[in-house]
Amino acid sequence: LPCRSVLHRPKFSQCPPVHFCRGGQAMSKWIIEDLEEGLRFSYKLKKIFASTQSKFQQVDVCDTEPFGRVLIIDGLIQSSELDEFIYHECLVHPAMLAHPNPKRVFIGGGGEGSTAREVLRHKSVEKCVMVDIDGDVVDFCKAHLPANSEAFADPRLDLIIDDCKVQLEQATEKFDVIIMDLDDPLEGGPCYWLYCKEFYEMCKTKLNPDGILVTQASGAGVKMYKAVLSPVLNTLKQVFPAARAYKEAVYSFADEWGFVIAHSDPSTASVTPEEIDRRIAERISSSLSFLDGE
Repeated sequence: LPCRSVLHRPKFSQCPPVHFCRGGQAMSKWIIEDLEEGLRFSYKLKKIFASTQSKFQQVDVCDTEPFGRVLIIDGLIQSSELDEFIYHECLVHPAMLAHPNPKRVFIGGGGEGSTAREVLRHKSVEKCVMVDIDGDVVDFCKAHLPANSEAFADPRLDLIIDDCKVQLEQATEKFDVIIMDLDDPLEGGPCYWLYCKEFYEMCKTKLNPDGILVTQASGAGVKMYKAVLSPVLNTLKQVFPAARAYKEAVYSFADEWGFVIAHSDPSTASVTPEEIDRRIAERISSSLSFLDGE
């Protein structure tokens, strides 16, 4: 099945409903997200920079009061100028730093380019293959998210518009790290089968002997972690000799966000905080904004 790459959050509404509120003489506009039954999240809209409807999804780039510039897909924030670095550093660097020498990396999804940006900060990377199903979203993000322009122009990036499952199955060379930055596995949804045991077994055959897989795993707060995070962790434990979950608060997502990392070689799962800090200093061009060995 095709994947709709950059939608990280549960899809409860199609478009961001804009509500108008009057305070004094001024009329303000607010975007409301339906996070779950009975729970809404609203934030003040300052300006809509651009919008497009691709074959798969509605995409908007807006300026908001609390988060700055945001990417909204099908009515839900995917990343914000304020804190997208938290999500992407947590998704990318734990796996990249756990690997002894990552040279070849595969990204499933990641259409906005931020995941590739973080991968390409690693000096050891020789090739990063990024596969996203939605070329319209990739082009839209290139035009309206300038923070990732260097990543898209990097000659080490091989950007392919296609089904990431098909491309990974057809890959003849193996990878050191596989990063899945995909839609949540909603039943009947386009990415449901990209979180199943059979898919992860195929991914394992595409990794080198010390290879590592990491995937986003949706909301990890007290009410959400059982929906995606726990099942994904349990599934990966059936395929890889070592797997663990971790989470971090992402302010613009109004929740903690979960990730699961799986190791083909269990020894790569026990790197000390001091060694991680050493690798950050040696391997990564420019300092990280959030992540460290602790």
